[in-house]
Amino acid sequence: PRNINFSLFSKIFLQTNGRDSRYTYWYGEEQITHGCGPFCKRVEGIDREQRTQMIPLTREQKELIFDYCMGLASKEQIAEVEALIASNQEARKIHTKLKITFAPLDSIEPELCPDALVERTVERLNEAARSSQERLQQLLASEQSRAVHSNKRILIGLGGKLAMAAMFVVAGSVLFTSLDYVRYNSRVQRCKMQMNNIFHGLAQYITDYDERQPALAVAPGSPWWKVGAQGEENHSNTRNLYLLVKGEYVNLHDFVCPGSKCGETPEVNPTQIQTYKDFPSRNCVTYSFRISCQRMWDGKLQCRKVLMADWNPLFEDMPKDYSETFQMRLTPRLLKLNSINHKRRGQNALFRDGRVEYMRTRFIGADDIFTLQDTDVYKGCEVPSCETDSFLAP
Repeated sequence: PRNINFSLFSKIFLQTNGRDSRYTYWYGEEQITHGCGPFCKRVEGIDREQRTQMIPLTREQKELIFDYCMGLASKEQIAEVEALIASNQEARKIHTKLKITFAPLDSIEPELCPDALVERTVERLNEAARSSQERLQQLLASEQSRAVHSNKRILIGLGGKLAMAAMFVVAGSVLFTSLDYVRYNSRVQRCKMQMNNIFHGLAQYITDYDERQPALAVAPGSPWWKVGAQGEENHSNTRNLYLLVKGEYVNLHDFVCPGSKCGETPEVNPTQIQTYKDFPSRNCVTYSFRISCQRMWDGKLQCRKVLMADWNPLFEDMPKDYSETFQMRLTPRLLKLNSINHKRRGQNALFRDGRVEYMRTRFIGADDIFTLQDTDVYKGCEVPSCETDSFLAP
């Protein structure tokens, strides 16, 4: 019945003190009492919503919003944060400010941790663990050499020392296991990155050379095991890949797996790279590449499901004198070995679609990528007999 300024009313209504079914509020200096009808219930609902919007956030809620913006929240936490942002004004402000702050990070490409940094970190942790163990041994030796005054006191003191020693042993074993995994996984990831680099260089070469892969004329039956030979004959199957290095499509060091203890990249300048016909030595390439079963008339290769993988364990020991003959017979042990590059635990493999997978076994289905079907003796010139037989060598 009154001409009330509702904007003023909504502000003053926050001072309401509900008693029973009636509400009291102030309009200017005038006190007004009104029954709790539908209008009051609607305003009460507005009041509750405004109070919800203004509820201050707890420290845990603010940290949860930060984790959400950093992409560290779980599925349940994401749902909780999104509901909080939708219902709370302070949460929306914090979320907006964090998004603006983190926006420049989207332009930064992620990089793998350098292997040298991993090595230094692991070495420092190892030194800390060793110094703790040495200190423990000194404490135990001091305890044992101390004069005996009370059997009971000695037993209690020695028991505490032994308990501490057991704790250090358990903690040390867990620490060394974790550090070994960190180092191992870092090398596996760097190996994958290098295979990706090789694939991108290969794809660029194919684009530049009218859809043809790098290839040299090879006589039938030529030995593919003579990696690093610099003669006129195109013997090894790595000469094709060395064209990527000479054409500056791939860096020379990308062909050495970070996990290989036998690999090395010599210091060579661009002029020297152009004078080589193949990789400078066998140690400069610690990957094994696809031996093609057939070359088509247009130069394209068949049997290309797997392009390359970590070093084939069958051909780790090859003659250094290229004039010698090579012969290797399969053994039950050789048939079970994984690549030496990653401590025999598995190997990375590059597929023709560009993906790199870590394989814990040598098999793709029933096909062993490191051996030929129905072949027990290798002389270094064998090729697959069918396109379903993947064979990576040497």
